[in-house]
Amino acid sequence: MSCTHVAEARLQAPRASQSVHREDCTQCFDSIDEPAGLNVCLSCFNGGCAGDRKHSDLHYKLSKHPLILNIRRTKKPKVERDEPPHKMSKLAIAAETESDRYDTHTTVHCYECGGAEVDRTTGNLPEIIDGVMTAMTFGRQTEVQAWEQEIIPCEHTLCLEQSEAKQLESQNLAHCASCDLKENLWLCLQCGNLGCGRAQFGGVGGNSHGLSHFDATGHPVAVKLGSITPEGNCDIYCYSCNDEKSDPEMKAHLAHWGINIAERQKTEKSLTEMQIEQNLKWEFSMTSDDGKELKPIFGQGLTGLKNLGNSCYLASILQCLYALPAFKERYFENGRDLPEVINPAEDLETQLRKIGDGLWSGRYSRPDSDVVASEYVSELPHQKGIAPAMLKALIGKGHEEFSTMRQQDAFELLLHLFSQVERSKHPEGLKDPVSDFRFVLEQRLQCLSCKKVAYRTDIQDNISVPVPARKIKTPDVVMDEVGEAEAGKTKDAYEPVTIKECFDIFTSDEVVEFTCKACGGKDGARKRSGFKTFPKILAINCRRFALVNWVPTKLDIPIIVGDEEFSLDDYLSKGIQPGEEALPDDAAEGAKPAFVANEAAAAQLEAMGFPKTRCEKALYHTGNSDAEAAMNWLFSHMEDADIDEPLVIPSGGSSKAAGPTQDQIEMVTGMGFSPAQAKKALKETGCNVEAAIEWIFSHMDDNFDEEDEVMDEAPAKKQEEPGSTELPANFKLNSIVCHKGGSIHAGHYVAFIKKDLSHVEGEEGESWVLFNDEKVVKSGDAEEMKKFAYVYFFKRV
Repeated sequence: MSCTHVAEARLQAPRASQSVHREDCTQCFDSIDEPAGLNVCLSCFNGGCAGDRKHSDLHYKLSKHPLILNIRRTKKPKVERDEPPHKMSKLAIAAETESDRYDTHTTVHCYECGGAEVDRTTGNLPEIIDGVMTAMTFGRQTEVQAWEQEIIPCEHTLCLEQSEAKQLESQNLAHCASCDLKENLWLCLQCGNLGCGRAQFGGVGGNSHGLSHFDATGHPVAVKLGSITPEGNCDIYCYSCNDEKSDPEMKAHLAHWGINIAERQKTEKSLTEMQIEQNLKWEFSMTSDDGKELKPIFGQGLTGLKNLGNSCYLASILQCLYALPAFKERYFENGRDLPEVINPAEDLETQLRKIGDGLWSGRYSRPDSDVVASEYVSELPHQKGIAPAMLKALIGKGHEEFSTMRQQDAFELLLHLFSQVERSKHPEGLKDPVSDFRFVLEQRLQCLSCKKVAYRTDIQDNISVPVPARKIKTPDVVMDEVGEAEAGKTKDAYEPVTIKECFDIFTSDEVVEFTCKACGGKDGARKRSGFKTFPKILAINCRRFALVNWVPTKLDIPIIVGDEEFSLDDYLSKGIQPGEEALPDDAAEGAKPAFVANEAAAAQLEAMGFPKTRCEKALYHTGNSDAEAAMNWLFSHMEDADIDEPLVIPSGGSSKAAGPTQDQIEMVTGMGFSPAQAKKALKETGCNVEAAIEWIFSHMDDNFDEEDEVMDEAPAKKQEEPGSTELPANFKLNSIVCHKGGSIHAGHYVAFIKKDLSHVEGEEGESWVLFNDEKVVKSGDAEEMKKFAYVYFFKRV
């Protein structure tokens, strides 16, 4: 039928910068592969499932956008071969396209017309449909943007001098100057030569004539013609740097050769897109010690998370968190309706619930015949996994590291996610799940001269414990990627350490510099930390890093952690005891620092070889949130005469963290916010400017009046301390995040979680389960991996 709402809606094809959610629903993981398909809003390109959950209906209720494009995808039957396929070569991969494997069906419907199907030739619908179907999906778009922000100019693009201008052939007629290839063409920006590129991943042909042109002329900078978009994006390669680069004057440089980017059409995948595809092809071994393939398992709580390209650090942390009652109950079992928001992809509450449903409903944990172990084709297929692309983009937005496609530190991601969840709004009756991780750490300081004591407390949601490194005489043999010994290569081996010894060191006495205001003694003080309360969940990061040639290197120190319960009773700090004399308030103020350094950031700086005093000073002066900013401060203040002097806090310094500086306040007010808003937001977010701006947007209904500027002067309302002092305080290991590789910023993360498998056919009781991105297998025994875990999650019994 024809529909009058097509013209009334004033539809436009999606721009390259717009997000098109045409793969999965923004509120659940139902996708175009479901029988009912996915409804893509033709006004804002939100994706809503069309099945029993009716999230597309919810979007229409809120937005009143009438027209949707229903997309369904079905697998084509496999073609039987009469003879075995040719052996595949890594250098010549025959790329199988989506159209080779699937049939895609599209129809247009109008909600205003009762859901009736609309004639797809009406008005400009053909253009809109084609724009939706050819646009990059949201997941791919965020991946490409993250990769592209790593690309910077070089001296060759910045200082490019072009030869005399000439008119090139039209886009359809252009071909390589040295052969007949009409695709994968690279334009030399210096002289206008067209040369084909190198053969690329995915079966893209090329004879490397562009490289030959560089070898002959020395002209370094070339642009891939098929990658140019009307928005000004394109692939630029510098042969001298042998890397992808950007060109700030790209538009003018192309116009010199008669190319108007506004008239160009992107016809080929960019290098970034092909690089992502290649990264996602990487396979990891999933075998037991005796070489047998581990058994894939399926069901509730056994759903894998698809690797988005270097996203295993995120997948492993999410699996461990959602295996805990706090996150499972908060984001899956609370039984409430989803938040009614126009843009669910930008709503943290929605995305955290989407992950909870994806991991725990069991709806997406099923064998997929397309995902078979590469070396054991006869084995049971693995699952496809759900892709946390929207959550990754949302929590990484504005963050210098987590917005990229580089590998990141899983523990730093945990702390960042905690801060995001804590700052988010929690519906009435639902608690902040991070509260189960919070406890009070008490620090005791005793003057060595007069023996008087001072106590101070800090609320924490994790601890980072040192791991002693004791080398043993017999080094380990270095193994290559396939498990074979590399000739003549060895690495240091270390004595095993028990988790109890790590706790003993963490809570042991240490002597620190201290001038006592009570007695004037300068002999120092003895400092000790202990638990004033215990959390329900204890998250522990084990620091196994040392500085090797000024590079933080991970040490393979085994930590012995059993599956049985263990007690933390001995580490309870009981406050001031009978017979102890407290330091006077003013003296105690001098004894305790008015600033508590971010423990994770300080540990990272210390692992790089910086002294503790310098680390604290750098964090104090840079807002106490970012190790990289503190490191940059250290490098610029290395020559300061007092760089190694203990940190001195000006009178009136905050006991929680350094207050916002005037520069930080001006950065926030420069975005159009009031000074009162800036000050309150910075205090709430540890003086992180980007986080403060996000905090203001999420608290626009707060009362930002001038009273906020003097709120520190008002008597603080006593808050109930988190955690519990009840004994016994017995804990049991629930899950671990393991890391393979010599650096936390490279290698691979996986999660091992103790799961009740009684609901899985053929299984009973508890067992360790390995979550390796989308692959979920029964591990049975995780003893070896527990020894080398990076993050441990202990659950109070």
